[in-house]
Amino acid sequence: MTEQQQLDPVVYRNGMARYAGHVQVVTTEYEGVKRGVTVTAACSVSDNPPSLLVCLNSSNANNEIFLKSGVFALNSLAAHHQSLAIGFAGLSAVAAEDRFASGEWQTLVTGAPVLSDAVVSFDCRLTDVKQASTHFVLFGEVVAMHFGSSSSSLIYLDRGFRTL
Repeated sequence: MTEQQQLDPVVYRNGMARYAGHVQVVTTEYEGVKRGVTVTAACSVSDNPPSLLVCLNSSNANNEIFLKSGVFALNSLAAHHQSLAIGFAGLSAVAAEDRFASGEWQTLVTGAPVLSDAVVSFDCRLTDVKQASTHFVLFGEVVAMHFGSSSSSLIYLDRGFRTL
């Protein structure tokens, strides 16, 4: 392959399928409307100040709410949350407005929905947004955290759920 040739997106996706990712639901609320999306593309940025990033598909107009709200929570899922992950990924018959009924939610500082029995949840204020190809990269300062029980984490690998 030369420098000018682009790697086939299918080949890239097949490679990324072998990249294990912790399954999480990123949530927000704005003017009474809640939104949640299942993600594996999230990670720590720094501990001073505590900050992280989340990647969201920018071609989905419903994800604009994260930019409008200015807040989000990153909820790390446990093994028993597989059906919740499927629902928030839009892979089930559950309507978007009904997805939050599949869990118990609370708020911390920002007002973003925090999953009460998540392994850990990070309550964030949006500090920056970068457009990168097909995705928004949301940067957030962590202003509060919630620790659930120490449970096996839900992982996504080889296009399927696993636990660790």
